[in-house]
Amino acid sequence: MLLCSIFDNLKDYILKIFNSISFAKTKRSFCIKASILALTVGAGAQAHSADLVEINFVEAVHNLGYINLYVGQHAGIFEKHGLKLKVSAAGGDTQAFAAVLGKSAQFAIGDATMVQMSREQGGPGIVVGTVIQRAHYFGVSKNLSVITDPKKFKGLTIVTSPEPNTNFSVSKKMLEDNGLKPKVDTKILEVNPGTEIAAMLAGQADMAVAYQPGVASAMSQGAKVVFDFASYMGPFCNTGIMVLPDYAKANPKIVQALVSSFEEASRMTYAKPDFAKEVARKEFPDLPASVVNKAMDMQLQFKIPSQSVKTDPKQWENLMKMQKYLGNVKGSIPFKDIIDNSYADAAIKSIK
Repeated sequence: MLLCSIFDNLKDYILKIFNSISFAKTKRSFCIKASILALTVGAGAQAHSADLVEINFVEAVHNLGYINLYVGQHAGIFEKHGLKLKVSAAGGDTQAFAAVLGKSAQFAIGDATMVQMSREQGGPGIVVGTVIQRAHYFGVSKNLSVITDPKKFKGLTIVTSPEPNTNFSVSKKMLEDNGLKPKVDTKILEVNPGTEIAAMLAGQADMAVAYQPGVASAMSQGAKVVFDFASYMGPFCNTGIMVLPDYAKANPKIVQALVSSFEEASRMTYAKPDFAKEVARKEFPDLPASVVNKAMDMQLQFKIPSQSVKTDPKQWENLMKMQKYLGNVKGSIPFKDIIDNSYADAAIKSIK
């Protein structure tokens, strides 16, 4: 970044010279000065681009829960911190973490339970931040009334992503917490992530457990929200930033830059909701603007995107309680050994 600073200082110096020259100078003089400034600014931009560190970054699926990522991209926050993200969607939580394990990506965001599973089996992984702080799922239906008592799910069919994706896990625990046997008292239809709404609209299930903007899109087609998992689950580390500890140890400045970018983007999402909506519309151009705006209103209303990148112990505790209950993890690795909040703490201190 030193080279960029040199060019920025040079540009300021040239502007001062320009301001000291009388407007009585000739047109030719003005053109020469303008050309010098253009060359300087252009060179500075090239230097800045050359300074950016390119990162392969994987999201589990492209969805509005990750709005903090998209706000950071569109606002140039990652570039501000020296990073150039190459973002791709993996198709699910397991696939996202597999990209990190296979080292085809430096970072991934998805269900951070994957790190706990890996560590308990003697594998690597740490979580350096939270992207979604609540269960960002809604029960959506064409024919059901609002359900406040989960026991009312008896005899119904709900559709989710396959186990162990998070919307399957939260649905299974919700049923078992209320004395219902999944696949016996309540049928769970498992489909590819992102296709839950379509299955419900096609009549294959009574309710889809889905996320935004699919929920708002379904509402525009006559469906309605009949169950709110965000409120039911409470604070919940729905999505974490996952990285290998060896990479973090070798590249602490890059990890810090990424986490600081997410902290800044998280604050911007809530401070500038109109900008967040604008970003969401660009990320989901095939949906009507009214649908995307409604989806964002719901995201912010239920405080689903993380307000800070720091992982709160209560969020992690609720995630682990669910996963231990379901038998997906033992919970044998403590919070402090899985979660590294040092980057988030530094980001919070440095960003005003």
